[in-house]
Amino acid sequence: MSAEPNSAVGEQPSAKAKKAAKGPTKKAAKAATKQTKPESAKRTAAKPEPAKPASAKPASKPESRLAMTRRARRINRELAEVYPYAHPELDFRSPFELLVATVLSAQTTDLRVNQTTPALFAAYPTPEDMAAAVPEELEQVIRPTGFFRAKAKSLIGLSTALRDRFDGEVPGRLADLVTLPGVGRKTANVVLGNAFGVPGLTVDTHFGRLVRRWKWTEQEDPEKVEAEIAEIFPKSEWTMLSHRIIFHGRRVCHSRKPACGACPIAHLCPSYGEGETDPEKAKKLLKYELGGQPGQRLNPPADYPGAPAPPLGGVTPGAA
Repeated sequence: MSAEPNSAVGEQPSAKAKKAAKGPTKKAAKAATKQTKPESAKRTAAKPEPAKPASAKPASKPESRLAMTRRARRINRELAEVYPYAHPELDFRSPFELLVATVLSAQTTDLRVNQTTPALFAAYPTPEDMAAAVPEELEQVIRPTGFFRAKAKSLIGLSTALRDRFDGEVPGRLADLVTLPGVGRKTANVVLGNAFGVPGLTVDTHFGRLVRRWKWTEQEDPEKVEAEIAEIFPKSEWTMLSHRIIFHGRRVCHSRKPACGACPIAHLCPSYGEGETDPEKAKKLLKYELGGQPGQRLNPPADYPGAPAPPLGGVTPGAA
């Protein structure tokens, strides 16, 4: 903070008064000139701000809930056209086989599970057989899927529960399924949707990654993701929506290098550009049938356009 200069000239000694009478010194005159410089001159001398380019667009408004819902449903419709053959990528012939395969799929690929389950179900075809398994022998059969000790414990536990509490049958209710050892909501929804025709959302890593990239939700917890996505789509769409999203996540919208330039729904994606945008380079990132490689199932549905996966010990390029 600066103070105004003292102007009480009449209180100064006469010598100074005489000096003042002669007029201002050159230094004082220069200072006065500087102080009285017009404001317009100051503005002219100031460095002008760089002009914004003519092509600059104003910041877009946040997407409304209604607009997001419409975009989400359009993505689902377009994915249905891209993947009319979307299906569960675990081989199974019964609810029990699907339940066991889904438990085994934790922390591994569906391909590796499908390569392991033929020998598993040949040795233990029913819940009663698996409940009576010797843990060490069961562990060796499922060893290729990883975490085989914990998984063997879960399989013996759920098989025992099926034998003792459900007459050897897999229950068709979520409340019952989640009481089985090693079975959470994701596994239960897989079984309900694909073995019993009961709609459910399968919130695995692919599903969660894509719905966040598409700005359908910001949730990280799978149950909260499931609840928010369930509000966007009718219940009748839940099971097939899950298959389409998981198909797209495995083939195109990868975790580290999404193939944005080859994505059929890029025009609807708010995260476009996170991955490779060059069309030719992006095509090389496509997997499974879209990349000309075998699928994950040894016994895929009849309408699947790709090649079946090889049995355990075979070579499958591009599996993930």
